[in-house]
Amino acid sequence: MTSPVLRLNGAELVADPLGVLLWPARRTLVVADLHLEKGSGFARRGVLLPPFDSAATLSRLAEAIDAHRPKRVVCLGDSFHDSGAGDRLGEAERDRLRGLTEGLDWIWIAGNHDPAPPADWGGRVLPDLVDGPLLFRHEAADGAVPGEVSGHYHPKARVRLRARSVSGRCFVTDGRRLILPSFGAYTGGLDVLRPDLRRLFARRFEVLLLAADRILRVPQDRLVKPAPDLAGPDLRALG
Repeated sequence: MTSPVLRLNGAELVADPLGVLLWPARRTLVVADLHLEKGSGFARRGVLLPPFDSAATLSRLAEAIDAHRPKRVVCLGDSFHDSGAGDRLGEAERDRLRGLTEGLDWIWIAGNHDPAPPADWGGRVLPDLVDGPLLFRHEAADGAVPGEVSGHYHPKARVRLRARSVSGRCFVTDGRRLILPSFGAYTGGLDVLRPDLRRLFARRFEVLLLAADRILRVPQDRLVKPAPDLAGPDLRALG
């Protein structure tokens, strides 16, 4: 796997192809938008999906932790899809989650879907976290916030490579702030060129596109614009 290094407000960070962010100097792994039990949440509304998203998400998270051996894990909000997601989590997934949090400084940042994540999974719940040059929160704030690291928007992008285009989840940064890709198995995405997301970044920015076992580092002038959406933004991209 290739893992690009990026600088944010003086901190040296690594974007990992597994979809997590690493801060080696603090031995910290950062992940956004797990949305555990999104499948069962949709099922309650009559949208039937295979009920395996939480198991798949936790397996990938365990892989990232095993690969990097952090001391601290920061989950950037919307770790649970809704306030009842913890109750719907299967026994095997509960045990696995408790096993992951043991022995780590595990921080749940409150999100809009889970303003009060379950207290009995281990770790601690914070509205945000400031550590040196970085500010970890769920949703990017308006205006210039140097060192801000967030999730919420589930960024995705499309880039043309020779005769074909490639699309997928991505990190997006302008060197001032950074938004992580969603990590959950059933999370959608919002194109980085959509106004709601594009407005947050400076004129020059780049995306780090997840592509199999590598990351493609792409300046914004190589991105393919999304097709016009007369119906407005896809609200599921944020859910």
